[in-house]
Amino acid sequence: MPSLIIPPAAGTAHDLLALGALVTRLDPGIIPFKEADAYSLHVSGGEYNVAANLSTCFGMRTAVASAMVDNPIGARIETAVRKAGVSPYYERFEFDGVRGPNMAIVWSDRGQGVRAPVVFYNRSNEAAQRLKPGSFDWDALFGKPGNSRIRWFHSGGIFAALSPTTSELVIEAMQAAKKAGAVVSFDLNYRAKLWAVAAAEQGLSASRASEGAAKTLRKIASYVDVLVGNEEDLQKGLGLKGQDVEAKGKLDPSAFFGMMESVAKDFPNIKAVATTLREVHSTNRHSWSAVLWLDGKTYQAPTCELDVYDRVGGGDGFASGLFYGLLSGKNPEEALRLGWAHGAMITTTPGDTSMVSLDQVEAFAKGGSARIQR
Repeated sequence: MPSLIIPPAAGTAHDLLALGALVTRLDPGIIPFKEADAYSLHVSGGEYNVAANLSTCFGMRTAVASAMVDNPIGARIETAVRKAGVSPYYERFEFDGVRGPNMAIVWSDRGQGVRAPVVFYNRSNEAAQRLKPGSFDWDALFGKPGNSRIRWFHSGGIFAALSPTTSELVIEAMQAAKKAGAVVSFDLNYRAKLWAVAAAEQGLSASRASEGAAKTLRKIASYVDVLVGNEEDLQKGLGLKGQDVEAKGKLDPSAFFGMMESVAKDFPNIKAVATTLREVHSTNRHSWSAVLWLDGKTYQAPTCELDVYDRVGGGDGFASGLFYGLLSGKNPEEALRLGWAHGAMITTTPGDTSMVSLDQVEAFAKGGSARIQR
């Protein structure tokens, strides 16, 4: 099995380029939607969040390739991307003033106590769904083999699920990334609602959504070096069979690590697989850990108890911390702990992207506590 090789930073323009949809998340806090009349707006996107976190918390040079609509909501999103220090590469779409195309809206409250968070979407006539092969000049973005402009390329299953052309675009970008020598990562992020719509558009029933997802995602996974996804993602997203391993609980990595043989057999190109482990006691109280399989070896982060303010973005926070560790030359255990710590800290603040500092993440990763810092 080939080892994961991280390209050096010298001579490159970006440490990471993310490809995905930019969205607005409307958050009423703990107020249920049917009673809410005020919302916080967070600029988000599973793939973008990784780029934003790496820039704002970890000081890395990141970029995003996405769709942008020329209307006031698009302008609001562009402002947030600039504020995060993320370099944008947009395919622009003109808004017709009535029907779109649109920047998608994710409606997501925080829940409270025994009441779980509620998430639903309005992705009707979404501009990002129109992205397709040829939307971006990948050769110009990635550069030439041996003279790559980008060290790491990242995308995810949410974007791939939006339309047949978005998944084709992911593959096109990955092919260019591999040609240029960049690391390729992918977060499976299996979302049943999105794949059910995709299945319906192909004439399949909702019960066969995972079948359609696996057909698409397996093509994508054949280009991936670093895969992010839990046991359910691997089963539903890649069609892999679960192992006959009796897990002792949500934090037991046995079932996850038991699937790595199947991953390696079906996808010998994949060099690393990582995920968070979470046991939800209530909306605001979680037990939290993380695991990494890298170059055939297994690693597990400690377990901590989280007092959750807003759980959205924790998984993207984990991925960005892990990627930072690997890009920075940390050993696998250190990289995993940075991802674990950063993902945990994102749950302590509102919104989907990082509001914490690298010092805070490093201190917690090394075993720090919540004692006041004077």
